[in-house]
Amino acid sequence: MAVKKECIAMLLAGGQGSRLYTLTKKLAKPAVPFGGKYRIIDFTLSNCINSGIETVGILTQYQPLKLNTYIGTGQPWDLDRIDGGAFILPPYQRQQGADWYKGTANAIYQNMDFIEEYSPEYVLVLSGDHVYKMDYSLMLSFHKQNKADCTIAVLEVPINEASRFGIMSTDDELRITEFEEKPSHPKSSLASMGIYIFKWEKLKKYLIEDEKNVDSHNDFGKDIIPAMLSKKERLFAYRFKGYWKDVGTIESLWEANMDLLDSKSGINFDDPNFKVYSKNQGLPPHFVGVEGKIENSIVAEGCEVYGTVENSILFLGVKVERGAFIKDSIVMHDTVIKRDSMVCKSILAENVTVGRDSYIGKKVISEVAGSKVTVIGEGNVIKDGTVIYAGDILD
Repeated sequence: MAVKKECIAMLLAGGQGSRLYTLTKKLAKPAVPFGGKYRIIDFTLSNCINSGIETVGILTQYQPLKLNTYIGTGQPWDLDRIDGGAFILPPYQRQQGADWYKGTANAIYQNMDFIEEYSPEYVLVLSGDHVYKMDYSLMLSFHKQNKADCTIAVLEVPINEASRFGIMSTDDELRITEFEEKPSHPKSSLASMGIYIFKWEKLKKYLIEDEKNVDSHNDFGKDIIPAMLSKKERLFAYRFKGYWKDVGTIESLWEANMDLLDSKSGINFDDPNFKVYSKNQGLPPHFVGVEGKIENSIVAEGCEVYGTVENSILFLGVKVERGAFIKDSIVMHDTVIKRDSMVCKSILAENVTVGRDSYIGKKVISEVAGSKVTVIGEGNVIKDGTVIYAGDILD
């Protein structure tokens, strides 16, 4: 029997991330690289250990190989523990057969035995595809103070964007009175962040009932939360005021990376009391050649820059040859930009080679400012002299 825990986390990391197109063709969305040396899942795992939550079940499903390898024993996040730690929880064979996770609620339902091992009073349900720093212990204190059955983290969003989210209406004490999943005419601007704390005994009851309902989507937003509200359970909204970004689209992923280069964005990796941890190979410091120029950019270890890099993020081991120019772009691990090529407002995945005299992200003559992000998928070799236009996606 495992050691009893007051609160454990269940991290939903099985999403396909189809709106990231070629970037998630070979890996799960939480494993997508971010910010030069991180992957998206680093934020949630770092939040857990910084919040004193030492037992994390990580529910994987779609293209799990790289994600599972990356997480390993959980050591980079101090989650390699005897009494707890990080646990990969894929769908598995049962006596009645094997089941893919049918929805967010069903994923937790299928792992109730894992949760019961720790006999927790509270269960924290998280998503592995958001960029943010948050102390979950403060949310847990709020949950306890209100004697809540469920607490949902919420963020104030512009009302014209509210229809993209699950939207809460609350009373003066922040008790949730109404919840609408992606409403066409939102009544509030309090958006669910997909972060929930439940009393475990209460959640278990609703998960079992939901599983018996053949018409259910087996989803927290569509089924579990509405069911609890209809039964007048105590649901509260916890307001979060820091930086948070859903990086589920090409545009939002590009924007979040660019936010790292903007001191006014509110995203901060430098707080020594709340670090973001990651698993990185120990490469030597980056090298800048005599003609190399770097301006307002993040350049990770192992990079070699002989050309010009402006307002961009280079991941580990990127090489920029002489005369090459990179602007407003994200260039992932071990990619090579050869001589006299230009890369503008683009995301280049891992192990891409851009041939000499090429132009990636070129605007067409008729196009006005605000061009779309160009994306080059993993392992592509672009021939010398190639032009790839703004907004193109190359698998």
